[in-house]
Amino acid sequence: MSDQQVDVVVIGMGPGGEDVAGRLAEAGLSVVGIDSGLVGGECPYWGCIPSKMMIRAANLLAEARRIPGVAGASAVTPDWGPLATRIRDEATADWDDAAAVQRFEGKGGRFVRGRGRIVAPGRVEVGDEVFAAGLAIVLASGTTPSVPPIDGLADTPHWTNHEAIEATEVPARLVVLGAGAVGAELAQVFARFGSDVTVVEAADRLLPAEEPEAGDLLAEAFAAEGIITVTGVGAERVSHDDDGFVVTLADGTEVRADRLLVATGRRADPSAVGAEVVGVAADSRSVPVDEHLRVADGVWAVGDITGKGPFTHVAMYQSAIAVADILGEPHAPADYKALPRVTFTDPEIGSVGRSEADARDAGLTVAVGSTPVPSTARGWIHGPGNDGFIKLVADADRGVLVGATSAGPVGGEVLGLLVLAVHAEVPLATLRTMIYAYPTFHRGVEDALRDLEA
Repeated sequence: MSDQQVDVVVIGMGPGGEDVAGRLAEAGLSVVGIDSGLVGGECPYWGCIPSKMMIRAANLLAEARRIPGVAGASAVTPDWGPLATRIRDEATADWDDAAAVQRFEGKGGRFVRGRGRIVAPGRVEVGDEVFAAGLAIVLASGTTPSVPPIDGLADTPHWTNHEAIEATEVPARLVVLGAGAVGAELAQVFARFGSDVTVVEAADRLLPAEEPEAGDLLAEAFAAEGIITVTGVGAERVSHDDDGFVVTLADGTEVRADRLLVATGRRADPSAVGAEVVGVAADSRSVPVDEHLRVADGVWAVGDITGKGPFTHVAMYQSAIAVADILGEPHAPADYKALPRVTFTDPEIGSVGRSEADARDAGLTVAVGSTPVPSTARGWIHGPGNDGFIKLVADADRGVLVGATSAGPVGGEVLGLLVLAVHAEVPLATLRTMIYAYPTFHRGVEDALRDLEA
């Protein structure tokens, strides 16, 4: 095989990889994008977009059920059919990426379907082709669902988020392993469409990566909707037969279901793309990058594989930095201190920066302030479905916020103000002099600041 000379090879065409490849192609470089999956990655086909369509539909059902006592009477009958159709329409004819490939090639790039791997510095192999990248190799291969080594699980027809998103009917009984963002969101969706749902989380609370108050809040919401939650105990064994699944927990409890959704996280595989060739340890779970997204000379990485956050917005943020660095253009270095994330449950839970525990572990002089959403004017006006809180975590020595959580009917939207405050290190004194529109949910930030001062 003779090497094909190109400027850039991008391995992985998820949101970040596609953006990098497209921008560089538009800049006039010869770019090859490689992926064995769909161009666009998880987000448009099985991740953020279709899952939020599911959540929107489920939230409409919940809102309709809240009408009695507020605006009259209501009755609603869930129907999964329109939602399944809408998801298939959004995923472009049952998960076909022809339009995405055409979009990239229209910018001047070349797409190759296959598994790309670095085989030597500057050289990438895919199938029977080898590309020599004269300027850059970009690693953007993302992650895949992480299925834990539970006895019997691998031999069962369990769901990951892919099968859950593609479902054409609602199971009567559903067990969800894992209560992170994906597990929690999908558990609530299926429950609102009629499934009897049990959530099993080995950690001691739901949403273990978030503030304890967030997990407690969601547990209360789940209980009110009839979702059973089991925390502090993991699954030990799984079996499946014509009657469905049996999940045996570590304490001997058995949970039965028609479907089993495994939502225990995702994993990157740097070795699969030959990252060890450029100095990454073969057993590494991510690719170390510097503030310019550089891995080694001539190699950059963006997205989930960098371990900076498994979010589309992180990949796109990194893409802009990597592209500028590859092109030799000035750019601000990557800064993750104000990285936001939102779990789109109801209540919606948004957070940014450090948690209270993280801040204390870092040795900061921590001050905390909070307020319950129902005690705010807008929360009281909202009525049913107004559960939530705003929590602020401050570095008292510097007088700035280093983290915050906004949980409530529009927790992710209220978070925007707090992300700005953490990112720009707005002094607490300045935040206290702001005028907060009345009556809004974000006015609760003023109440939390008052509590912080006390």
